[in-house]
Amino acid sequence: MTAELFTPYQVKDVKLKNRIVMSPMCMYSCEEEDGIVTDWHLAHYTSRAVGQVGLIMIEATAVTPEGRITSRDLGIWNDEHVEGLQKLVNQVKAHGSKTAIQLAHAGRKATVDGTIYAPSAIAFDDESKTPAEMTKEDIERTIEAFKEGAKRSKQAGFDIIEIHGAHGYLIHQFLSPLSNKRTDEYGGSAENRYRFLQQTINSVKEVWDGPLFVRVSATDYAEGGLTIDDHVTFAKWMKEQGVDLIDVSSGALVHAKINVYPGYQVPFAEKIKHEANIDTGAVGLITSGLQAEEILQSKRADLIFVARELLRDPYWPRTAAKELNTTIEAPVQYERGW
Repeated sequence: MTAELFTPYQVKDVKLKNRIVMSPMCMYSCEEEDGIVTDWHLAHYTSRAVGQVGLIMIEATAVTPEGRITSRDLGIWNDEHVEGLQKLVNQVKAHGSKTAIQLAHAGRKATVDGTIYAPSAIAFDDESKTPAEMTKEDIERTIEAFKEGAKRSKQAGFDIIEIHGAHGYLIHQFLSPLSNKRTDEYGGSAENRYRFLQQTINSVKEVWDGPLFVRVSATDYAEGGLTIDDHVTFAKWMKEQGVDLIDVSSGALVHAKINVYPGYQVPFAEKIKHEANIDTGAVGLITSGLQAEEILQSKRADLIFVARELLRDPYWPRTAAKELNTTIEAPVQYERGW
């Protein structure tokens, strides 16, 4: 019997060969602050495709220059970025993996020079720059930037787009009452705090009809912050808008004590999956094939997002297959050693 981990996953017209996703991880490897793909990115991502990962999702890619986490982040804010991304997509697809891009804006967690922006003028911490509170024009401009990023993602040939709404970055800042103190239609009630993400999804969907994922932080781990129940509600709204899958992480909006252990975020993915009736991805200290298989067989999530374990082992799918007493196809060049 084939392990569930190695069964295909269909989302709209995109079919992944297995349930393993390379989780987006920032590489901080662009040169000269230009946001353009380098040889490092080509080697890094393509090697995981050779390793038989079903979906390669590249790191948080900034939709505006001021929305970068650091000056060495990948960007998609102008047309010059498309060529490098297209080359990366083509190399990854040549080895049988599908491709995804995570569109992102860091908000108050940006560390670049110049003005940074957030829903409210509240710094992330004492060491961080205080952001400018976004005007309506800033909000409209940023939503348009996500749309333009989606348009360029399509030009580059990506199969899937993920909107980054987690880890204390801009969209998460709008969602959480800890970072959003606005008194206009973008602040206050849950519906108002969701409005920025709602409009971003609608804007992206104007130019993108392929699979759409959203990454969330399912809890802020802080009093007065977002809880898993809030995210069940948000997930229901996202499903109504046509989002296909919720990629479920947690934390990073504010400094908080988090009890970390293997699979510690899986219960959040499970709750959103069943209570919002939407597919989910599980991520966070998932390191073994047995662990991944249990999550899938127990219907706790639909995809397994693997992060640091894929940094340690680019061929983790093979490692997981051995653990699960199954075999997966080898790249033809590696058949003698596979």
